[in-house]
Amino acid sequence: MEKIGLFYAPESGSVEKVAKMIKEKLGDRVDLIPVNEATPDMPDKYENIIFGLSTVGADTWTMDHTKDAWAGIITGLDKINFLGKTFALYGLGNQVMYPSHFVDAMGVLGRELLRHGARIVGQQPVGDYDFEASEAVIDDHFIGLPLDEDNEPDKTPGRLDKWLDGILKEFD
Repeated sequence: MEKIGLFYAPESGSVEKVAKMIKEKLGDRVDLIPVNEATPDMPDKYENIIFGLSTVGADTWTMDHTKDAWAGIITGLDKINFLGKTFALYGLGNQVMYPSHFVDAMGVLGRELLRHGARIVGQQPVGDYDFEASEAVIDDHFIGLPLDEDNEPDKTPGRLDKWLDGILKEFD
């Protein structure tokens, strides 16, 4: 199996915690790369890519915030050759405090990837979550794995294991 590039931001929070959980489960098959240390062309070096991010307010929902660590990756998507690449996303959010924007950033990034012709795997049904709206929902499924470490940390390990089993079958 090809190496998996796992790009994540922000650091020092739940997104990084989940990135480390994935690394622990998959071992040397995963390169952990904080987004603020990545160059825009770095995702082009991997065939299998996981993006991990969180939704932390209106600056993320609109992606207009220039200090966002993801800005360099998103603007660099035009430089990536998407042929033969497989992407998976996980997003952290709070479905209680932000029920109208639950994991929106995962949706914003996922839709941008789709606009570039990306193949995205790991969609999850919405039924196990309690939220009002999300940019990450397409056809009654989240575009990736939504996690709520604030309100449902006990569900993260099981959700993560199930999601990883599914995406690993899709990664070459």
